[in-house]
Amino acid sequence: MPSGYSLVTFAIFIVVLIGVVKAIRVVPQQRAWVVERLGRFHAVLAPGLNFVVPFIDRVAYRHDLRETPLDVAPQVCITKDNTQLQVDGILYYQVTDPRLASYGSTSYLLAITQLAQTTLRSVIGRMELDRTFEERDQINTAVVSALDDAAPNWGVKVLRYEIKDLTPPAEILRAMQAQITAEREKRAVIATSEGRRQEQINIAQGAREAAIAQSEGEKQSEINTAQGEATATLVKAEATAKAIRQIAESIGAPGGVQAVNLRVAEEYIAQFGNLAKTTNTLILPANVADVAGFIATALSVVKATPHNA
Repeated sequence: MPSGYSLVTFAIFIVVLIGVVKAIRVVPQQRAWVVERLGRFHAVLAPGLNFVVPFIDRVAYRHDLRETPLDVAPQVCITKDNTQLQVDGILYYQVTDPRLASYGSTSYLLAITQLAQTTLRSVIGRMELDRTFEERDQINTAVVSALDDAAPNWGVKVLRYEIKDLTPPAEILRAMQAQITAEREKRAVIATSEGRRQEQINIAQGAREAAIAQSEGEKQSEINTAQGEATATLVKAEATAKAIRQIAESIGAPGGVQAVNLRVAEEYIAQFGNLAKTTNTLILPANVADVAGFIATALSVVKATPHNA
């Protein structure tokens, strides 16, 4: 009997121990566990230590509340200009409502993936091939907007969608490469012509500036010459005026008139002598008495000069 009692006690202890272990639930950080009681939703266990009723409550779903990347399988889309385009993308989602994530859809991952693919085909179908490469941001925004309208019913939120690759057919790639090469050659030709044009403009501007500088130099030289001549003329005029004033003052002084007459007579005789020397022919004045008169006048001035002095 004692041995049987011990076995019962040990069995009860084991059952209690198992019940305690099943009753304790430790939820990691950024996780959410959905508990069902007798097959129906009961509660969502928050991170930390939680207690449930053993054998009645069970953890039916475990959700990760962190932002999670989800690779969207590549698919072929048809553009507006009937060109096949293989698109590979990735979306980022986060579980916001664990209860809806558990019961709102049989698989919210499949739901958001399929919706992202169908939305992507619809958006690309309204664009031409060239625009798909230029407006990736618009495509990403359209996909996220469509998912935001439906994903809340599944307890998740799509944060963003990014296109990883846009791959057109091989023949389209070759045509695009040829177009790019032609465009680069065109830019090179334009750049060369622009360089030559700018060079000609620079040469013309340089010649124009040189001509202007030369003309300005000639102008300044002529101004300086004119100013120099004007200054010289002014100095000569002032000297002549000064000499005339001195002569006038001398004539007005005592004996000045006699001195002038003597000087005139001397110059007359000297010039007459020089005129006679210029040729072999002796030149005489029409009135020889004039010469004698000048000489007499000069002699009378010479005689009178010491007396006046």
